Parts: sequence; C-alpha cells; structure tokens
Amino acid sequence: MATDNQATKVITGKVRLSYTHVFEPQSVDGGDEKYSTAILIPKTDKETLRKIKAAVDAAKELGKSKWGGKIPANCKTPLRDGDEERPDDEAYAGHYFLNASSKNKPGIAKPIGKDSNGKTKFAEITDTTEVYSGCYAKVSLNFYPFDAKGNRGVAAGLNNIVKVQDGDFLGGRTSLNEDFSDEDFDTDDMGEDEDFLS
Repeated sequence: MATDNQATKVITGKVRLSYTHVFEPQSVDGGDEKYSTAILIPKTDKETLRKIKAAVDAAKELGKSKWGGKIPANCKTPLRDGDEERPDDEAYAGHYFLNASSKNKPGIAKPIGKDSNGKTKFAEITDTTEVYSGCYAKVSLNFYPFDAKGNRGVAAGLNNIVKVQDGDFLGGRTSLNEDFSDEDFDTDDMGEDEDFLS
C-alpha cells in the first residue's frame, strides 16, 4: 500500500497560495469544515505539473474499485487552467490551479537551515498572519479518488505547507507598509520611552 501512497503524493515546486484557510477550518456551502487553500502553479513549472498528472492518473487507477471497475468518462480532475477559468484575475494568469483540503490541520512550517547531516530543519509557524493568500510555499499533496452523489473524480488532499517567500496579498488586502509608508508621521514627538498618555 505504501507504493500507492507514494504514487499519489506530490511535493510541489514553489507555488502561490490563494483562498487560504490553513489555521482554522472553514465550511464551504454548508459542507464539512475543512482546512483548505487554492494552489497556483506556474505553467512554466513543468516538473510539478508532470508529477500532479502522474499522481492523478495513479488515483484514477485506485478509483476503479470505487467506480465499478472502470474510470468514468466524465471523471473530474482537480487541476484547472487559470487563464481559462479566471480570465479577470491577474494572479491566476499564466498558472494552473487546484483546491486542496483536509479535515486535519496541515503541518505549517518554514525552513531554518540544515542539520549536521545536510537535512533541512524547520520551525513550525503558529502566527496566523504569516501564511496568507498571496505568499509562496512548497506543498505536500495527496491525490485520491472520490464518489459523492454521482460525482466521480480525483481530489487533492492537503498534507503539509512550507512557506518559502512573502508575496503581495491576494483578495484586496494591502500590507501595513503599503498603506502607511508615504504618510507623514511626526516621529519627533514620539519618544520611545515617553508615556505620551501622561
């Protein structure tokens, strides 16, 4: 069975997160609460796209036992074309995207160097503002077959997230620096140790 899991598991290259709910589960359309994020994969990242296609194909093979011995003609797959499906969203231009979710909270961390064996060391991220829609990460995914109310296909399960880079907020939110960097604050009156309320 380990080989099946390996065949359906993917570690992405650097991707961008969108619609990110990874610290608190959310219910979509009244369904079960899940941790989730959309993952934007650059179309130039052929290796990640190749690995996803292979994992989806492996999940389809596993699904045959659920689907009466054959892959359905209208089998839904998670990978979608951002240029076609989100033509008005600049962040999705030049990307494929998929939605990944899990009932269990994903591991969320950042790399902090190497250990004595040359393996990457990680620090857990607990600050909920550090992983957001617009940041960049590498993500561990597992693809699995589903059969729900006549819908048959392959979905992406969310395992772990390693943040690798900050990015512009998606969804209209701006950073503190963007909002206030051009504002004039009279900092001379703000002595660091002064209690300005007294």
